[in-house]
Amino acid sequence: MAKQLLLVRHGKSDWGNQHLADFDRPLNSRGLRNAPEMAMRLLDKDLVPELIVSSPALRALTTARNFAQVWNKPLSQIREESAIYEANISTLLSILNKLDDKFERVALFGHNPGFTEFANYLSNSNLHNIPTCGVVLIEFPFEEWKLASLHTGSMEHFDYPKSSDED
Repeated sequence: MAKQLLLVRHGKSDWGNQHLADFDRPLNSRGLRNAPEMAMRLLDKDLVPELIVSSPALRALTTARNFAQVWNKPLSQIREESAIYEANISTLLSILNKLDDKFERVALFGHNPGFTEFANYLSNSNLHNIPTCGVVLIEFPFEEWKLASLHTGSMEHFDYPKSSDED
């Protein structure tokens, strides 16, 4: 069975309060609307992960919780991984390579620019930017997460909230 990684960028965040630390920025109303919608699109495609790993930053964790609710997963199952916050490719790869092989499909919730760079690193995708609440599915042709490395995956799915807008 191939491994599948879902990279989910957090929803649109609220910049209204200049006194908040970046880590503590909440989602804005659009971010709160987009998260369940994108989770439903993945559910409709039968792409629900067995494991959810999220940056502990408020906007990422809130996005992960919104997805988990749509997927009927207990919020207690969301694994927080502090290293995802402000992570570069090597940090993200280290997190990926340490995942338990019993999980076939895992979703990571986090941030740009790291997630866009990571998607391009892992696969032959040439993404300029994963928009807020955007999702990328990368599939690997092996059964061990530790084998994931440069260009070992293929991008099988890319979607984001505005992809379905008519305007």
